[in-house]
Amino acid sequence: MKEQLLTWLNRLLIADVFLVIFAFFWFAIALVGRSLGVSLGFDLWYQLWQPVFNPAIGILFLGALLSWLIKKISQRFGSS
Repeated sequence: MKEQLLTWLNRLLIADVFLVIFAFFWFAIALVGRSLGVSLGFDLWYQLWQPVFNPAIGILFLGALLSWLIKKISQRFGSS
């Protein structure tokens, strides 16, 4: 059960990392485009920041912490 949970948690975190990286590159490109006067989706990115990208970053940190905590607890109880 624990191994399946960790496997699915790691899969979710990998997908979330790619979403966060995509959001960062979109932000950087859209910001450069905005400074040059070219519309590259900065307004759309900004609308998606609160409902999509901000929670994705939170899930990434929470998932990493949860993964670490599960491994530490399993080490502690597994070695006893």
